Amino acid sequence: MSSALLYAGAGMGLLLVGVWALVLRAHLLRKVLAINVMGSGAFLLLVGAGAMGGGPVDPVPQAMVITGIVVSISATALALALVLRIAYATGKAALPEDRERDLMDREGR
Repeated sequence: MSSALLYAGAGMGLLLVGVWALVLRAHLLRKVLAINVMGSGAFLLLVGAGAMGGGPVDPVPQAMVITGIVVSISATALALALVLRIAYATGKAALPEDRERDLMDREGR
């Protein structure tokens, strides 16, 4: 197994875990973390795609990953600031429809 396939497989695994957590978790901080996990998976996919082909490694996907990391950090900071504002305004770090879904899950509906 080549390293490019290993990176691509790990990237797909991280993307799937991130989507799973994004859909099933109601807490907004966990949703932000799920988006970060999905971003890491996308970065691994890009690195794996850049290493495929048998020749020299393509520097363009590597540059895209470095740029993506900077954008990801900025987006995470913005998302965490929004989570804090929602938590201060509502008293909980979850959206109202997510809280209703959690209550229905706890009641067994």
